[in-house]
Amino acid sequence: MQNSEALALTAVLLAAAGELTQRINDGVLARGFEARPAYGFAFTRLAPDGATVTELGAHLGVTKQAASQLVEELARKGYVERRPHPEDARARLIVLTERGWECTRAAEEAAAEAVRAWVAVLGEGQVHLLRDQLSRIAPNGRIRPAW
Repeated sequence: MQNSEALALTAVLLAAAGELTQRINDGVLARGFEARPAYGFAFTRLAPDGATVTELGAHLGVTKQAASQLVEELARKGYVERRPHPEDARARLIVLTERGWECTRAAEEAAAEAVRAWVAVLGEGQVHLLRDQLSRIAPNGRIRPAW
């Protein structure tokens, strides 16, 4: 593959990821939740069992201070709560509240809508093939923002 072809492929993959992120966030907003894409990236780490601020920061690729600020914002909006850590008395476990889980379900619905648009363009078989091929390339890829 020529450099120009590789660059074109990376550009279209990044564009698809950006559009998907925006469609999901727009769908979450349309369902009555105050959100921004960073919330969804955080929620993927907090579900299902929670995480410490340090773990969340590592997942997002940000400092502990930035993760703390995000957790404070999420807590103010009722999406997360702090609980005692079951294994470390010094740490707090950040977990989704019921409102956080409702927001997560809204994001799942919005993601399904976005993928249905892809199915309308490519067909269901091609979308399944795309998913399978991308899974081979990044089988354990972390879902996090590229700040």
